Amino acid sequence: MRDKLLLLKPDFMDQNQGPCYCPACATIEGLLGFYPRLREVLEIAYLDFARPRAAVIAEIGAENQGLPALVLYAPAPAEALRGLDVREWNGRRFLKSPIDIGRYLARTQGIGEPH
Repeated sequence: MRDKLLLLKPDFMDQNQGPCYCPACATIEGLLGFYPRLREVLEIAYLDFARPRAAVIAEIGAENQGLPALVLYAPAPAEALRGLDVREWNGRRFLKSPIDIGRYLARTQGIGEPH
């Protein structure tokens, strides 16, 4: 099973503002641009800005709708999670911070580590 990356689609509208993008999601999109092979090992979902975000709620609960998020489905060695803010909802582990997502992917996928 592959880890699942949840990102907001760019160019969303927020009330009367927009088009907008999520800076944290753009950071992860940049990481995917640096390391395109990550697209082959992750399941990636691009979601609409409007809430409720049913796909996020199904994965990590209504209280965790802020994105990005990396839902951890693949078995991860404890060392890959060391020092990261690993959250849990309904028995499912996930990461929210772009830096933690980058560190986890560096440790599990052999890409560069955030510095």
